[in-house]
Amino acid sequence: MQEEVENRTVALAVSTTRMTGRVLKAALIKLLAEMKKSRDSPPQIPHGKQSVKELIGQNAGVSNIEITDKNIKSFEQVARKYGVDYALKKDISGEKPKYLVFFKARDADALTAAFTEYTAKVLKKDKQPSILEQLAKFKALVQTKVMDRVKNKDKELMR
Repeated sequence: MQEEVENRTVALAVSTTRMTGRVLKAALIKLLAEMKKSRDSPPQIPHGKQSVKELIGQNAGVSNIEITDKNIKSFEQVARKYGVDYALKKDISGEKPKYLVFFKARDADALTAAFTEYTAKVLKKDKQPSILEQLAKFKALVQTKVMDRVKNKDKELMR
């Protein structure tokens, strides 16, 4: 009985060793294939926001526009929407900091469309009245209505 158990244990150890070798071989083959694939594929070109150095390195011709607005995040959302490759650079040489938006020359039309949408968004935001101001106005209105009711109630009681 003991001998049978020992034979089965040895057979199990031998079969798992073979399987491990096979698995290792398959893993190495997959690794080599991935390495060859990554070496043969062209380098990825960055899109969207990037550094000025990366943008110039793409040899597509670069133009720039000056922005004085502090709220650059909303512009970034619109630029991402239009798929513009751009780089932001802060110029602090003057009194007010200016932002330079560098972009590829071929993206000029898309950038123009993005800027028109961005300016429309900013103007719309400026035209909207402040919620706090509206709340204060309605509070005052309600307060005067309550005071009028109290005065009218007092007059009715005196009659």
